[in-house]
Parts: sequence; C-alpha cells; structure tokens
Amino acid sequence: MNNSVSQELLKFLQKSPTAFHAVQQMKSELLAVDFTELKENQRWNIECGKHYFVTRNDSSLIAFTIPKNGIDKMHILTSHSDSPTFKIKENPEIEVEKHYVKLNVEKYGGMLCAPWFDRPLSVAGRVIIKDKTNGQFTSKLVNIDRDLVMIPNLAIHMNREINSGYNYNAQKDLLPLYGCGSPKGTFMEQIAEAAGVEKDEILGHDLFLYNRQEGSIWGASEEFISSGRLDDLQCAFASLQGFLSGEKRDCMAVHCVLDNEEVGSGTKQGAASTFLFDTLIRVHEALGYNGEDYRVHLADSFMISADNAHAVHPNYTEKADPTNRPYLNEGIVLKFNANQRYCTDAVSAAMFRDLCKQADVPVQTFTNRSDMAGGSTLGNISNTQVALNTVDIGLPQLAMHSPYETAGVKDTEYLVRAAKEFFC
Repeated sequence: MNNSVSQELLKFLQKSPTAFHAVQQMKSELLAVDFTELKENQRWNIECGKHYFVTRNDSSLIAFTIPKNGIDKMHILTSHSDSPTFKIKENPEIEVEKHYVKLNVEKYGGMLCAPWFDRPLSVAGRVIIKDKTNGQFTSKLVNIDRDLVMIPNLAIHMNREINSGYNYNAQKDLLPLYGCGSPKGTFMEQIAEAAGVEKDEILGHDLFLYNRQEGSIWGASEEFISSGRLDDLQCAFASLQGFLSGEKRDCMAVHCVLDNEEVGSGTKQGAASTFLFDTLIRVHEALGYNGEDYRVHLADSFMISADNAHAVHPNYTEKADPTNRPYLNEGIVLKFNANQRYCTDAVSAAMFRDLCKQADVPVQTFTNRSDMAGGSTLGNISNTQVALNTVDIGLPQLAMHSPYETAGVKDTEYLVRAAKEFFC
C-alpha cells in the first residue's frame, strides 16, 4: 500500500496545531508556486490566467485561479480549519494550595473529553502586538513546541465509579496542570518568549491546547492513520493538493478553508460570514463583470463541502444506519439528511458521483439512523451567502472529535484525485 500521501498529511498535521498554523502552512505552499497574496484592505488588481489567495483573521483562506479566457463558472471546494479543543482564558493561572499551578481553560467545540486526560499537551495559537514602527496591530504565531501541560485523571481509588460513566465538569475536571511549587506569573512570559516579544507587548491572544502525540500509520497492513485534527484538516489538505495539481483550465477554481465550523460558523471568518461572497464578487468586479454576470456564473457553478464523516465503528455497528454504512479505505462519503443538515440533494449527488466516476474514485453514502440526531457542517451555512448546487461529502473516520482520531490511508488520496478532477 502506497502511504506517501498519508505521510505528507502527517507532516502537514504536525505543523498545524491550530487553525492559524494550518492557514500559514497553506500560505507557504501557495507562495512557493507563485500565488499572489491579496489583502482585504487593499484594492485588487486581478488578471485572467493568474492565481491568487486571500486570508481573513489568519484562520480562513481562499485561493483561486482565473482561466485565461475569463470566468463562466466556478468550482469551489470548502473545508474547515478548526477542531474541538480547549481555549486558554484570560488570566489563566490558578494557584492551588501554593503547591500547583493549573491553567484556566474553556471547551471549544463539542469534543470527547476522556481522551484528553493523561497525555502530554502543549499550547499554540497567536498573540497580537502593536508594531512600534507603523502603529499597526500584528499577529504572531506561537507554538510551545514541547510537552508543557497535562490533565491528570483522579485515581480509581478515589472514584470507584469512574468506569461506570462520568459527567465531566469543564471548570473542575478539565483544567490542565502547568507547574509545581509556585511558578504563577510565568505562563505569559513563556508565550512571549515563544513569540519573540516582551510580555507587556502582548495586547491580545488566541491560545489553545493541542495533543502532542505525533500522528502514526498503523494496523496489520498499515491501513490506518491516526492523528489529532483529522477532522477537518484531512479534507483541507486533500483539497489543497488536488487544487494545486489540477489543470484549472475551464473554471474559476476555488480552494476555500473556513474557520469556526465547530462552534457554528457564525463569525466573520466562518461559513456564515460574507468572506466567500466578498471574495467572489470582488474578483468579478476587478475583472469588469457586473452583478448580473456574477449571478449567471454562480447558477452554472458547483460547490463541494468537505467535512469528515462517521465510519461504521467495529465495536458499535448498531450505531450506523442499516443500509448506508461507510467504512475506512472504501471511498469518499456522500452525506444525506432529509432535514437538510447536509445540503446534498439528487442533483448535487448525481454531479458528485459522476465526478468520482471520471476520477476513478469509489463513493460511499452516509445517513444518520432515523432515531438519532446528527451534526451539521458548513455546506448549508455557506449556501445562505453563496447559493449554488452544493454537495456535502467527507472522508470516513472513527473517534471524531477525539484529540487522536483514526481514518484510512487510502481515503486521503481518493479525495486528492477527486479534487484534481474537479479542478480540471
């Protein structure tokens, strides 16, 4: 089994402890192949036959190419950059009986709590400073690249019922241990050192815990891949690779990665924002098209919303739908929901199946059991801003929203191939 794509995915994940780092990695890849970075607060000069990207909040990115003959339709592949984790609160240090210091954190997104215990964790994100030369606020990435904190379990001797189920209290049970003795006051000093600034220069921060365990390829035939943040950086990575390798001749090709899907997408950089709409309309206006042209092009366009899907679990096979049962390494998953939590319909499903046929990629289907509520994703939310034929798909995985998730090594390559065909 060829694991080269999975090895590249693991490298990408290792360098992407937060959404900010993931976007920085994508920026680096785009700049390396001569994409031009645009700024939202500057006028855009765009030419046919050229390729560009723009970011918002340092955590969302849209890259696009313009055909030499101009735009007549758009192919958009969206995914998201964030994953469930813990966010560091303001004034985070809590002293405990003058013997310990722990960090005050809050849950970001809907995570599985138990797997966060008793594993090495660290802190990454960004800090904001004010540039002394021009007075501009500047973002600096931070990664304390060592084992820094841990959330220790309570011994079974002190909670004999723990294996019978436990309702975790986020303010009591889930605070990470940072120091021993009395090192209070050092946390922001360490953050400042990692950012290369003085502590009093930091005017704001978005800092998160992340799992330090490196990703791995494993199994009887090395058929599994496990890592933090597979949901949804596996799709974001595959989208970018397909985007870069596709010929992009016949359509405006758009690689779109949005933030905050795990908390509802209702931010200026999320799927419910105007980021995608603003980008598409500004491109059209910069090329001399009007609003009517944009709407005509949109009507002939297609969007793929890529966010990982639940595979049948080997220990809980009864949790899957009786007839729609996706498995690892058996192809991209088409996601359906009658109440439109996923936006796949007959038209978009047909379009995606035909695409995968052209790319020689297998397709599976997912629906929730009819007696079990499921999650939603960014496709239907994006459609409230940019309405076009859209399909919701994903790569099958186990342990979704754990700090260490599992997927199949073949499926990343399947999405790369489908994306390459999509961006023809």
